[in-house]
Amino acid sequence: MNRVPVSQETAAATADVAALALGDDALVLSHRLGEWAGHAPVLEEEVALANIALDLLGQARVLLSLIGDEDELAYLREERAFRNLQLVEQPNGDFAHTIARQLYFSTYQHLLYGQLAAGDGALAPLAAKAVKEVEYHRDHAEQWTLRLGDGTTESRDRMQRGLDALWRFTGEMFRPVEGVAVDTRTLEDSWLESVTSVLERATLTVPEGPRTGAWAAGAGRQGLHTEPFGRMLAEMQHLHRSHPGASW
Repeated sequence: MNRVPVSQETAAATADVAALALGDDALVLSHRLGEWAGHAPVLEEEVALANIALDLLGQARVLLSLIGDEDELAYLREERAFRNLQLVEQPNGDFAHTIARQLYFSTYQHLLYGQLAAGDGALAPLAAKAVKEVEYHRDHAEQWTLRLGDGTTESRDRMQRGLDALWRFTGEMFRPVEGVAVDTRTLEDSWLESVTSVLERATLTVPEGPRTGAWAAGAGRQGLHTEPFGRMLAEMQHLHRSHPGASW
């Protein structure tokens, strides 16, 4: 029996699903980190967080441009059309809360892009380039986790609260995404091992409880988002929607 080839239309649609999901992750987290401008605890972090945000924005532009007009996709879509993880849309909170979010996501993204770069899929070239950037993002988050966790009682408590609060959003990262050709089981095992190692060195505790809540896990990829996302999106899209067609 001859194998029926996958049509070009089907392959393109699958690639679009993958690019949209990963592009939205990068876009939304870039905006969240950009909110730290003028508010970071020290000047060095003002620069570091801005650089990470710009790296993510660059990834988002490449991924979204594979699908269509990047500006229209970023500024003219409604909330339910976004396919980002719920983790990346969570508010910054205090600095420790932001670092907890960064540790969870950058560890995942580094492992994800490593797997994609080793393959021969459509996203392999982007992943091969981005994995070097994300390695810095992961190292930055790890170093701050160690400093806060093994610092003062106050810094440790804040870091632990951030880790605990965001834990329930981490299961969604390992739900299969059409077109993202990775071994999700290996990805999740490697992620948990890496995060556990960092937390143990930081004298922090791996949060207890499920990481795959019935509503949270997979919901962002389906266009279902948490309440803070709507407010963030309104702020992000306000200027473009207020001046349609304007150019600078």
